[in-house]
Amino acid sequence: MLSFESVCVIAATNVLLDFLRATKDMGKMLGGEEEKDPDAAKKEEERQEALRQQEEERKAKHARMEAEREKVRQTIRDKYGLKKKEEKEAEEKAAMEQACEGSLTRPKKAIPRGCGDDDEEDEESILDTVLKFLPGPLQDMFKK
Repeated sequence: MLSFESVCVIAATNVLLDFLRATKDMGKMLGGEEEKDPDAAKKEEERQEALRQQEEERKAKHARMEAEREKVRQTIRDKYGLKKKEEKEAEEKAAMEQACEGSLTRPKKAIPRGCGDDDEEDEESILDTVLKFLPGPLQDMFKK
């Protein structure tokens, strides 16, 4: 077991070492000389190469995982007779172009909603629906 004096000496030594490290770090922060490592450039180059290699491995792993996912997606598409989104959009676009070839007017689907020919019947039916929920005297007022 350590005596009280030896514990005090150890504590004082630790405090002194911490102080020396702190003043050394403070000197660096205040613009003092930094210790030059002769192999610093080589170590930094090795570190950068390791980072590049890790990034390449990560990208390769991601590509393999995405390829596996695409295989699973394709088996599901084949099993249920589904088409890829791009294929579906291409077919719809081709169908729209084919329908427009001999026509002088645009197809109904190409007209944006709210523009051009709006059916007033829809508006009247909405108004009638709203009037149903109003009390009797208010209904009479709006119908006049």
